Amino acid sequence: MLNRSITAEKTEEFAPADLQDLLDCTDSFVNRHIGPTETEIEKMLAVLGVATVEELIAQTVPSGIRLQKSLNLPPALSEYAALAQLKAIASKNQVFRSFIGMGYHDCITPPVILRNILENPGWYTAYTPYQAEIAQGRLEALLNFQTLITSLTGLEIANASLLDEGTAAAEAMTMSYGLCKTKASAFFISSSCHPQTIEVVKTRAIPLGIDIIIEDHRLFDFKTPIFGALLQYPATDGVIYDYREFISKAQENGALVTVAADILSLALLTPPGELGADIAVGSSQRFGVPLGYGGPHAAYFATKDVYKRSIPGRIVGVSKDSQGKPALRLALQTREQHIRRDKATSNICTAQVLLAVIASMYAVYHGPEGIKKIAQRVQKLTALLATGLKKLGYQVGKEPRFDTLKVTVSTGVKDIFAKAKTHKINLRYFDENNLGISLDETTSLRDVWDLWQIFAPTEELPFTTAELVEKISLELPANLTRTSAYLTEPVFNRYHSETELLRYLHRLETKDLALNTSMIPLGSCTMKLNAVAEMIPVTWAEFGKLHPFAPIDQAEGYQLLFQQLETWLGEITGFDGISLQPNAGSQGEYAGLQVIRAYHESRGQGHRQICLIPESAHGTNPASAVMCGMKVVAVNCDSRGNIDIDDLKTKAERHQDNLAALMVTYPSTHGVFEEGISEICALIHQYGGQVYMDGANMNAQVGLCRPADFGADVCHLNLHKTFCIPHGGGGPGMGPIGVKSHLVPFLPDVSLVLAKLSPETANGKHQDSIGAISAAPWGSASILVISWMYIAMMGAAGLKKATEVAILNANYMAFRLESAYPVLFKGSAGTVAHECVIDLRPLKKQAGIEVEDVAKRLMDFGFHAPTVSWPVAGTMMVEPTESESLGELDRFCEALLTIYQEVQAIANGSMDIHDNPLKNAPHTAAVLTADDWSRPYSRQQAAYPLSWLKDYKFWPVVGRVDNAYGDRNLVCSCEGMDAYK
Repeated sequence: MLNRSITAEKTEEFAPADLQDLLDCTDSFVNRHIGPTETEIEKMLAVLGVATVEELIAQTVPSGIRLQKSLNLPPALSEYAALAQLKAIASKNQVFRSFIGMGYHDCITPPVILRNILENPGWYTAYTPYQAEIAQGRLEALLNFQTLITSLTGLEIANASLLDEGTAAAEAMTMSYGLCKTKASAFFISSSCHPQTIEVVKTRAIPLGIDIIIEDHRLFDFKTPIFGALLQYPATDGVIYDYREFISKAQENGALVTVAADILSLALLTPPGELGADIAVGSSQRFGVPLGYGGPHAAYFATKDVYKRSIPGRIVGVSKDSQGKPALRLALQTREQHIRRDKATSNICTAQVLLAVIASMYAVYHGPEGIKKIAQRVQKLTALLATGLKKLGYQVGKEPRFDTLKVTVSTGVKDIFAKAKTHKINLRYFDENNLGISLDETTSLRDVWDLWQIFAPTEELPFTTAELVEKISLELPANLTRTSAYLTEPVFNRYHSETELLRYLHRLETKDLALNTSMIPLGSCTMKLNAVAEMIPVTWAEFGKLHPFAPIDQAEGYQLLFQQLETWLGEITGFDGISLQPNAGSQGEYAGLQVIRAYHESRGQGHRQICLIPESAHGTNPASAVMCGMKVVAVNCDSRGNIDIDDLKTKAERHQDNLAALMVTYPSTHGVFEEGISEICALIHQYGGQVYMDGANMNAQVGLCRPADFGADVCHLNLHKTFCIPHGGGGPGMGPIGVKSHLVPFLPDVSLVLAKLSPETANGKHQDSIGAISAAPWGSASILVISWMYIAMMGAAGLKKATEVAILNANYMAFRLESAYPVLFKGSAGTVAHECVIDLRPLKKQAGIEVEDVAKRLMDFGFHAPTVSWPVAGTMMVEPTESESLGELDRFCEALLTIYQEVQAIANGSMDIHDNPLKNAPHTAAVLTADDWSRPYSRQQAAYPLSWLKDYKFWPVVGRVDNAYGDRNLVCSCEGMDAYK
């Protein structure tokens, strides 16, 4: 069952209590994960004037919601024991050779990329590159990715990744809908698209009132007006169609056409842009990213330049820095949810940056010739396989083809599947007389031979490979053969030896500030430790090489891991059901609101479409509500950062007949545990609504309180925050949702797709489910092992202590900083939750210093700035997490307090109001070592304002980036970057 109700496991007692100390592991992971020592904890408590952590928590967390019991979780394991236990679970997975295809293909991750990116904390612990000056490395890697995509697709502009091919297709549909100039409300999907993509798009269409038409594109007559269309290239059954005529007719009828294209095939096939497509989407997975039972993988999205302001997701663009040198940044951010909120082009926040970086470096390493050779080899092996199967008397589908065959078995496919199982081979099931075979980069001649053996009536084949090789034809029709050059940029033609790529990757890595450099105290982002022990299992073959649509009985290890993780998350949150499918926090929001919508509809109350959202909410909240067809009504907050309950009551009562939900973050986005949260939830229930809790701040709740207990009906969990999946420079993430029992039947489901892929199962999906919201059944399944490891090694007591120390660290920093920077919001006892908002607006009045100036000056101290100008403009939100030691907290506080002294020097006239260390920050090594230094402060103050910086200095490689210039002169490829040099 894909969506399980949660029943807590009982922990087993292994020894009498008096022997427990003797038997316990001497090296507890909890002490490795939590930064402050017990001595440091005591020091911080003394500074705050409280005797114990328990006293601080009593002052901070409302007594009415505090958990009165310990979490019922298994005892904490050591790193060694947890790895051993997980290895035993992994061994239950059976790794068959996969020929299923459907957009998921086995591939080879070059070891130089595996070791230096995927397994490298310098890459995987970084955050989304909002602070561009200390993110030039991954910005360049993402620019390479965008260039790779525009080059292969033949379109003009691409974004820096989306979540998966299915959601990218759904984004293309909504973008087409928004751009439509007719009154059409129907979207056409070719029946030759991948089934999981069709399901994801159908789910997205329902709340928006979009009608879906699924037909053979060759038979569609355009009599029904459509605003857009989706085509698969090559088709899901392997056939390569010339879509030019269809695209032309669609465009004549006012529709935009999206082509979902296999990225490797585009080395040989006419690119979508040359076919006339308006949008191209797809997955970059087969460019070096493991299957991972469905993810994470970086989807791509490319379109015409004219539509650039409607593109979903991040876009990296070229700009210049304060010295006029080329610099990279995130471009056109006014499209995105953190600025446009309910009017954003998409709700997406975290994408798949780490995986996009891997795909881009795969292309850099192989270059255009290498990519072409891989594609040609796959095509040749497919042709060889087809020739042999025809010799054996089988029909192998239509030509031309690239990597996939649809084989007709007149006697039925069950015997073939049974025989394939004995060879540990997985094939794709179409129907009782047809199956699919998709080849990939890892396919060998031996694999082809084994496939022939499966289809042959006897062990003796009536031909030899040598005989068939002479007969195969690789000619593609001229109208489908690529003639245009691709990947011509220098970066794709320079680093083809391991030595050269190794050094290039290292150069990029050293340009970025990640957690292996210093703390990243971003509020609402929870940049905690991503322990090596948690990361090791991600690259195990038992987890990495499973196809997401492999038979369930081959994934017993994964299923056990899912069951345990669902149980643990259910115990931690109090919810009755968990869905692991959402592969980002934004997807969790979308899924949760879809569940609420479906629940109301099941009760004949589909008219409930009003979603109340506090004005301080994260931008994804209103964007997600709009995606679910809801209407957003903002709720005021009071001066203490709490929801204005009177305003909430007024609006809930006003909209009681149509109230769908309240979206609330807890603790609030102002960093405060609201005293009235239970009252707020009860009020919404009184008027017929459901309570959606944004779990972004769950790191302040684990072990102390549970959202289901105080009234939430749905909550998403950012596993890349609270449960230690790394941010990856902007992804991957995971956003599973927990729900109360009455919402369990509506959880996301993909059994319809799974059922169609086996001759033993029947078609069907859970009657009430909202359907699929991600392309893979369990989202980015392979990174769930990280959160499993974290919970297994922390145990109930460790998780609670982590929460307590996160709150302690935040209060300590708030206390230390408050003499210079007022803390805007506090609870009734004068404390904050796990983060605090400090006010920098007085600095502008005193010395003309903006919050951005302080953010850039922090780079000179080797720190990433806290969250800037959110939730209040002109402020910073500081979240230290539990993983930072007292020494690191003190260094950061000292940096901010030193900056405050510099501001005071400007205010009293000791420093120039325009030419000072803050306005000129950050200072690069090139500027500091230049022959000319005409600034009215010393090089020493610019680069080494505190003595400990001389022990280790992180250098930004560019000066302050000119954001306005970058948007006015938009360049989004590395071809444009070279032109700047």
